[in-house]
Amino acid sequence: MAFPEPKPRPPELPQKRLKTLDCGQGAVRAVRFNVDGNYCLTCGSDKTLKLWNPLRGTLLRTYSGHGYEVLDAAGSFDNSNLCSGGGDKAVVLWDVASGQVVRKFRGHAGKVNTVQFNEEATVILSGSIDSSIRCWDCRSRKPEPVQKLDEARDGISSVKVSDHEILAGSVDGRVRRYDLRMGQLFSDYVGIPITCTCFSRDGQCTLVSSLDSTLRLLDKDTGELLGEYTGHKNKEYKLDCCLSERDTHVVSCSEDGKVYFWDLVEGALALALPVGSGVVQSLAYHPTEPCLLTAMGGSIHCWREETYEAEGGAG
Repeated sequence: MAFPEPKPRPPELPQKRLKTLDCGQGAVRAVRFNVDGNYCLTCGSDKTLKLWNPLRGTLLRTYSGHGYEVLDAAGSFDNSNLCSGGGDKAVVLWDVASGQVVRKFRGHAGKVNTVQFNEEATVILSGSIDSSIRCWDCRSRKPEPVQKLDEARDGISSVKVSDHEILAGSVDGRVRRYDLRMGQLFSDYVGIPITCTCFSRDGQCTLVSSLDSTLRLLDKDTGELLGEYTGHKNKEYKLDCCLSERDTHVVSCSEDGKVYFWDLVEGALALALPVGSGVVQSLAYHPTEPCLLTAMGGSIHCWREETYEAEGGAG
């Protein structure tokens, strides 16, 4: 007799504040998990990038080399390199262990809002307010990008990468998806400046946030609108959005000091998590666990589900 499969646990939302880290780097412009969720990066208005163990609350290394505030960062799949972009228009490739700058790529005509590695960490993709996405070969000594994507009519706010496609959101109100296998460009018109885009974890959908305080879930292939999520406030800042680790909830920063969670399928607001009295500037969701990082002012907060017990007692 076959035993029935155990019922999957209902998804738990991270709403217990475990740690608050004062990052000591001015305003934290972005917070990002590394690939396995064990470490995180914070981007500072004081020109530094910092690497942390967020659950322990320990600072591991500070990376100095930008000439102006750091706006975004990402880690490579093997944790050996970091990339970052900022207000100095530069894209920087770092060696994690030594803290040294490996390469500094220049070419953007305005600040760099967003950076990503490709899957093999051989190429850095950067999106700028100069309306272009540039692809930089990490192994090349040439100063110019290997490719430049300049279809956008206004600044690039968000770039995400899958194994064969590039997803970009622009202030021109369009989401563009470059399918590198097919050599095709797909464009969906939202009509309002876009602040953040991301793939669902299953790769079937794209989530788009825009300055009308609305998130939209689109079918990646057809562009069909699958859901709309409202209740938060996003009228003037570039704020992050994402999906929870099992694609059950849509998550967004807000200008009213909260993080909002909606049920993906039903569209209903599941939780408005109070973070503080300022703008929740950035967030990062753990790749496999209900763990959330939020950035507000000069601090980041680490959140876990209510039932979470830190190793060795309370965190």
